[in-house]
Amino acid sequence: MPETSHCTDCRQNAPRRGLALATATLAMGLALSAPASASTPPTDGVARHPQAVTAAQQQAVLNYWTPDRIAALTEPSSPDQPPKSGPDGAPWTGSDTLARTVGRLFFTDHGEDASCTATVVTSANRSTVVTGGHCVNSPNLLGEDNRWTTNVMFVPGYRDGRAPYGKFVGRLGVADTTWLHYDAIDSRTYDGHDQAFVVLGTDARGRAVQDVVGAAQRIAFDRPGDRTVHEFGYPRSTSDPARGGLPEYTGARLAHCTGPAREDPGTPDFPEPRGEWGTACVMGGGASGGPRMSGFDPVSGLGTVVGVNTHSAFLTAAGEVCADTDTPACQRHLVGPQFTTTITRPLYEAAQHAD
Repeated sequence: MPETSHCTDCRQNAPRRGLALATATLAMGLALSAPASASTPPTDGVARHPQAVTAAQQQAVLNYWTPDRIAALTEPSSPDQPPKSGPDGAPWTGSDTLARTVGRLFFTDHGEDASCTATVVTSANRSTVVTGGHCVNSPNLLGEDNRWTTNVMFVPGYRDGRAPYGKFVGRLGVADTTWLHYDAIDSRTYDGHDQAFVVLGTDARGRAVQDVVGAAQRIAFDRPGDRTVHEFGYPRSTSDPARGGLPEYTGARLAHCTGPAREDPGTPDFPEPRGEWGTACVMGGGASGGPRMSGFDPVSGLGTVVGVNTHSAFLTAAGEVCADTDTPACQRHLVGPQFTTTITRPLYEAAQHAD
């Protein structure tokens, strides 16, 4: 699916402000996961959808993601582009522990290949990653026909087309039932629900992802949003033309932003619910689902995931919506829902205890 201007950067549907954060190509995909009708009827506000369950289904997903398909979701780099970085966007060159726990999440959405970002979080089954809701279930470009994504595959530590810790196929998608009705228009109703978990299958040697990468990030709920945060993602674009073509904005390498978080107050056209936080950041499409961490230690590479990237907001340093987005006082912020006990915790518990 081509990048669009919704999700202002992440959700790949509907016109909104910013860059689309989940990106795709017009490559037709096979529905190798279980059909939507196989989803467990939700009774607790948590929708559980089987993805690739059997060994044959999982192998089919691995076969689907050929090097050519993955390369099609990685933009060409510009070797002559001079490096530029800052708190609002830079390649991650710190702790390898962080790089091992964050990876690219590949999937097929309405017949088109796409990618997001996901993070290994501490879980009872040692097989759970957190990402954006629109990375597991979304409508089409018209905001209709909600479907679960298929061909779901997570590659921790992805870099330059390599999978240093292997590839893990999604076997269960977990999302909030409200999100399943997302229409790409009613931002106030749905944006707070744009969060999800994927339970992964084991690797070829029968190992869980957390055992392979040797670490996992903490997760917390109801934390204050107005803190210094670190955000990570695999964007395929950037809002800063001076950084276009650098490897960390082509999907090839992990990018990073850090700074004080601001709450997105929304606009008259796209009002937001409370609790959409994020810092100044130029990461674009593909960074959807990436973690927003508080208490992050750059040396150990460990922190606490308190939310995920989902869309952009143009704000002043005071957190007000910019009257003019072209002024130096206006910065693009990468924001998303702050995790809560009400919405996030039931999803997390369902995912981490899934067999």
